[in-house]
Amino acid sequence: MDIQRYSRHLLLKEIGGPGQAKLLRSTVAVIGAGGIGSPALLYLAAAGVGRLVVIDDDTVDLSNLNRQILHTTARVGALKTDSAAQALTALNPGVDVVLRAERATDASIDALIAGADAVLDGSDSFATRRLVAESCARAKVPLISAAVVQLSGQLTVFKPYLGAGHPGFADLYPTAPAPGALPSCAETGILGPAAGVMGSLAAVEVVKELLGIGESLSGWLLMYEALWSSLDRVRIG
Repeated sequence: MDIQRYSRHLLLKEIGGPGQAKLLRSTVAVIGAGGIGSPALLYLAAAGVGRLVVIDDDTVDLSNLNRQILHTTARVGALKTDSAAQALTALNPGVDVVLRAERATDASIDALIAGADAVLDGSDSFATRRLVAESCARAKVPLISAAVVQLSGQLTVFKPYLGAGHPGFADLYPTAPAPGALPSCAETGILGPAAGVMGSLAAVEVVKELLGIGESLSGWLLMYEALWSSLDRVRIG
């Protein structure tokens, strides 16, 4: 263990040496290296999560750079997974970064998250979010799900395999939205730092789930509104 690198974690009674050692042994799969995944991956690498699986089949576009802080102007056109690897390895060369430059599908998702101790979903597709949630429920792996639209964000943790009091994805979203009901950020815009807030909050929840500290967001929906500087938490179901 790099004592100096993780010294501020080691001082926390909630983490300390045993907790940091557990982070170093942990694997986290991150769906999407975009606006949510970028800050989350950076903070998870900085925190010393030992193995990060980055899942994204897209390439870096110049329009991504107002919020997708893993990437740089020089890497426009590169695979987001390759760009992410450069940034994460530069930040913490002790982290094992595993790249999966492919889209999560019904056929691939179980293999993509196999071996993960937690999964973070920052994808921008309802269909992808649903299949990731179903796979995590089958694997009995906590899913940290974060989203941001324009200047608002939502965050929760799904652990339906624990039973009562731990609702799943279908409890929060029982039906798929109508076509066109969820416009993309290319249509509506997005505040870059708002994505950073949600990615950072998601990284906090990942660390909490890995270490079993604090109160889990399972069963709760955390809502962020940038214009009002507000955070509200409501029960799901």
